[in-house]
Amino acid sequence: MLHRELSEAIIGAAMKVLNTLKPGLSEKAYENALVIELRKRGHRVEQQRRYDVRYDGELVDTLVPDMIVDELVVVDPKVVEDFTPTHVAQMIGYLAITQLRLALLLNFKHADLRWKRVVR
Repeated sequence: MLHRELSEAIIGAAMKVLNTLKPGLSEKAYENALVIELRKRGHRVEQQRRYDVRYDGELVDTLVPDMIVDELVVVDPKVVEDFTPTHVAQMIGYLAITQLRLALLLNFKHADLRWKRVVR
């Protein structure tokens, strides 16, 4: 499994955040708390890093993933009923632009943390 230990560390930190804050907050609250928890655990976390999106050599947009952990994993906190194909497609796009190989979708909507790994 790609980046197994790092995935487990991120999911464990997310569980701690959800167990502490409980469901019902905004995505940004969980994102900010997760950044704090991951940094406390010794991980490098970049929030809102900007990536140029180019088509045929020309700038067409800017991609801004919520989090990049240890320069290896895109992390996207959500507060949704369920992950949809659109969420997965978005992560595939993020992986293509960032040139990373793993994204984690984390869902803080329910009392139990739900997650999905997306691999490029």
